[in-house]
Amino acid sequence: ALPLVVVAAVKLGPQASTSGGGGGFGGGNLDLVGLATTGAWNFAVTMLLFASGLLLVVLAALFLGDTVASEASWSTLRYLLTAPVPRRRLLATKAIVGLLLTLGVLLTLVVTSLVVGLLAFGSTGLTSPTGGSFDTSQSLQRVALVTAYIALTLLIPAGVAFLMGVLTDVPLGAVGSAVMIVIVSTILNRLEPLGDLRRLLPTDYGAAWADALGSDVVWGQMATGAAYACVTFAVMLTVAVLRFERKDIVS
Repeated sequence: ALPLVVVAAVKLGPQASTSGGGGGFGGGNLDLVGLATTGAWNFAVTMLLFASGLLLVVLAALFLGDTVASEASWSTLRYLLTAPVPRRRLLATKAIVGLLLTLGVLLTLVVTSLVVGLLAFGSTGLTSPTGGSFDTSQSLQRVALVTAYIALTLLIPAGVAFLMGVLTDVPLGAVGSAVMIVIVSTILNRLEPLGDLRRLLPTDYGAAWADALGSDVVWGQMATGAAYACVTFAVMLTVAVLRFERKDIVS
């Protein structure tokens, strides 16, 4: 629904009649948001920009944080464990399903944005906010790279929510904890007095995917961000498994 809402806002908004069908977002040609209406590829990237900050974070936290906590709150978790199913296998299954749902939502957003953008703004190749443009093949590669990186960054709220879902029997608490950590981290990341300490924050590398939109892909920040996300998720998952194996399931 997000792509449709944004297109409607552009087409029906007060700037639609004065911009000649141009910008519609932002105030300059070098602005990623300002380039959203140049074609389907830029529109898809802009939708990723809009959604990755909070919407996808909430969904990732929901899919991973609700999976165990909801079973506990419904008093069905102990019945699942009465069957000869190892606790690790149960957690692994729930984590995989949650991750697949998160990936499915992300891919659905990208595909829907491309289709809506194609119908609304045409098939012009991706235009870089730093100048230059790409053909269809290059546009596909860059959008796929951006999507893959965002998918990896979602491992952080997913991992936190999954751990909290094991620690608590309240689904809303598990989801809310992960979302709150991301929000607080985002605020702290904007405080320049923290200096290099911001590199330790889970959201510091969240926008590194912009390095994939230049004439040449700059891998440094993206590689660091991807490694940070994977390590964080692995640690959270390990702690969740160790805690769940020792947890006395009474609900």
